[in-house]
Amino acid sequence: MDNWIYYAAALMTIIVVAYLIKKVTSCMVKSIVFIILLAVLGTLFYAMTR
Repeated sequence: MDNWIYYAAALMTIIVVAYLIKKVTSCMVKSIVFIILLAVLGTLFYAMTR
């Protein structure tokens, strides 16, 4: 059940951050921040599953 909560929180984080970035920044900056966000979430997931 903990993994499901993690996935739900990560999905909500991605959606909220993508929405905020879309409203505030240009396309190039949005892409860079989104890639950084995905890298951070991937690192956290890897660290939690080890």
